Amino acid sequence: MAASVAAAAGSRGSVTRRLLRGAARSLSGGGGGGGGRAAAEEPEAAVVNVVFVDRAGRHVPVRGRVGDNVLHLAQRHGLELEGACEASLACSTCHVYVSAPHLDRLPAPDEREDDLLDQAPLLQENSRLGCQILLTPELEGAHFILPKVTRNFYVDGHVPKPH
Repeated sequence: MAASVAAAAGSRGSVTRRLLRGAARSLSGGGGGGGGRAAAEEPEAAVVNVVFVDRAGRHVPVRGRVGDNVLHLAQRHGLELEGACEASLACSTCHVYVSAPHLDRLPAPDEREDDLLDQAPLLQENSRLGCQILLTPELEGAHFILPKVTRNFYVDGHVPKPH
């Protein structure tokens, strides 16, 4: 009887070891079930190439990812797009002009954005707030032009940093 208990314990141990090995393979992306891809195989967010045109007229090509906020993307690349309210939709300092073919690919601005745009100097038909534009594949090649003037720029030398 002791031999049969030992044999049963030994077989349970090997089953447990096999289960643990399978779980480890599955977590690391290996193993045969095809149940999941390894982290290295997961597709990265799609890249979207856009161009910022600064106040001096200089074209600055930038690579962003789908879902990136245009305000923060500009700030990460050293462009002078302020965003005094830090993208909380409470100012118009991230005002940009969107290139004509891409403007129609954006969702319509909501009432709050429209109200803030009314306060932006040099308002045009293609004006939008950069904090409200999220990159999508349809914005590939879009140009975001910074107006020649803005209001509410920091006067104490503070430079906003993206989160």
